[in-house]
Order: sequence, then structure tokens, then C-alpha cells
Amino acid sequence: MTPPRLRGVIAATATPLDADLRPDHDRLVRHCRALLDGGCDAINLLGTTGEATAFGVDQRIAVMRAIAGSGLPLDRFMVGTGVPALEETVLLTRTACELGFAGALVLPPFYYPDVPGDGLVAYVDALVARVDHPQLAVYLYHIPQNTKVPWPLEVVARLRERHGATLAGLKDSAGDLAYARSIVAALPDFDVFPSSEATLGSATAECFAGCISATVNVTARESQAAWSGQGTPGGAVAAKKAAELRAIVAGHPLVAAVKSLLAVRYRDDEWRRVALPLVALAADRAAALRDAYERRAAAP
Repeated sequence: MTPPRLRGVIAATATPLDADLRPDHDRLVRHCRALLDGGCDAINLLGTTGEATAFGVDQRIAVMRAIAGSGLPLDRFMVGTGVPALEETVLLTRTACELGFAGALVLPPFYYPDVPGDGLVAYVDALVARVDHPQLAVYLYHIPQNTKVPWPLEVVARLRERHGATLAGLKDSAGDLAYARSIVAALPDFDVFPSSEATLGSATAECFAGCISATVNVTARESQAAWSGQGTPGGAVAAKKAAELRAIVAGHPLVAAVKSLLAVRYRDDEWRRVALPLVALAADRAAALRDAYERRAAAP
């Protein structure tokens, strides 16, 4: 059975933490439910905004199992499974498949600089062969400003040719629309997700599959209006507002800012915790962010 295609407005969900800085499963389940009920078509679990690289393999699997056991629709979730060690990526990806998640978002193997294209191809070849699961749908995660290792167009094209629909798509978190457009142009029927809500107003015209964004944690309503209203004046207004809200959040350290706003939304200061080595927003910055965000959210 082919996994469902993920499309539309996808939140790169934040991960709430307990007092020991471990993932708080109960809060996470409630947040994911609120996102799906509040405008999100799907959720990206354990990505950069979800601080996944701060968690051990056992913690990540526990998060996956908590979501899988929650009754939430796993056909609306992709989960980050890429880490530098191949065997750990295999374990996380296979677990995601076995639990029933719709896709696995895979970082390139990072740490070593100047990884050759042949090495990236061989890595994904080995991952697909070792996972060996009929539900496997790999989404490449392009975030070279963090990893220092990109997914070059020629590598993506080779992998798509070798693995067909198993290589389902790509998330571009570089903010490089020229790159995203080059992937779309080269690979028809391959799902490319930019990382900004600003693209939602023209996503279908640009052949994008939607967007996967950190700030959709707090812009889901406006983002869905933009996605659903493409080509209409209302959709254009919603896309502009979602982009402006995103810009307000992006003026602060992103993970801490998203969590600060979620703490306000849920009236729950536990949400302010971030994983080390990140630092929560200071009270004055958090207040300035809240005020600026709420002013724009309340405006037409």
C-alpha cells in the first residue's frame, strides 16, 4: 500500500519539554490535535523546530510511539528520522514506517564537510535497502545553513530515478525559492515544500505541494486561508498576513520565539522551555514579541 501524499499547510511542530528537558508527550499530543483542528493539513514531527537533534534515539522513538498511540491520524504526519549515523537513521526510519507515519524526513549525513554526491546517493541507497518496508516514503530535508551539507539538484534527480515514488519529496528550509523551483522543474510529480507561508498564495501555480513551516505553529488559521483561497483576493490577504506574522516571529531566535507564543496561547509557561544549548526568550523580548504578534494578528 502506497503511503498517502502529504500536501498543504504543514506545521513543523514544536516539542514541549518537562522540567528535566525531556519531551512532554501529553502536551505534545494536545498541541498536535489543536494544530490539526486549527487549520493544518499535516504535521512534521521531530524536525528542527521540534529540537529533534537534542534528543536521543530512545527519546525520539518514545515521542513517535506517543503520537502513534494517541489516536491522531498518522496519515497526516511526517517525522524527522535523519541523523549522521546510518544505523540510527535506519532504526528511526523503520520505526516510523512500522508505526504507520506517512513519511520520513531525512537530513543529509552531516558533520563531514564537502560530502560528494556519490556519497549522498550511496547513503540513501543504503537507507532504503536496510529499512526495506513497503510503507517507506522518504522526504529529503534541505537545510544547508544548519547541516552545511545540501541536497544538490543532481543528487535529488539521481535518487528519484533510482527509487521512484519511495523518494516522495523534499523540504527546502534554505529559503531559496530558485532552488525549490529548480527541483520542481526537473522532477514533475515530486512534492516540494518551501518553508515560508509567503509561498502559499501561489503554491499550486508554482507546482509546490504546500509549505512546511515552524511559524505555522502559530499561523495555522491564516496559512490555511491562504492555501485554500489561492487565486482569490481573500487568499492573497491571508497569505500577506501569514507572511507578516512569520516575519515578526523570525525577528527573534525561532524555536524560543515559537515556544514563547505557544506559552501565551495555551496560558502555560511550561511551553517556554527549550532544549540545551538553546535559551528561552528573556521576559522583555517575550513581551515585545507577544505585543507585536497580537497587534498584527488582530488587524485586518
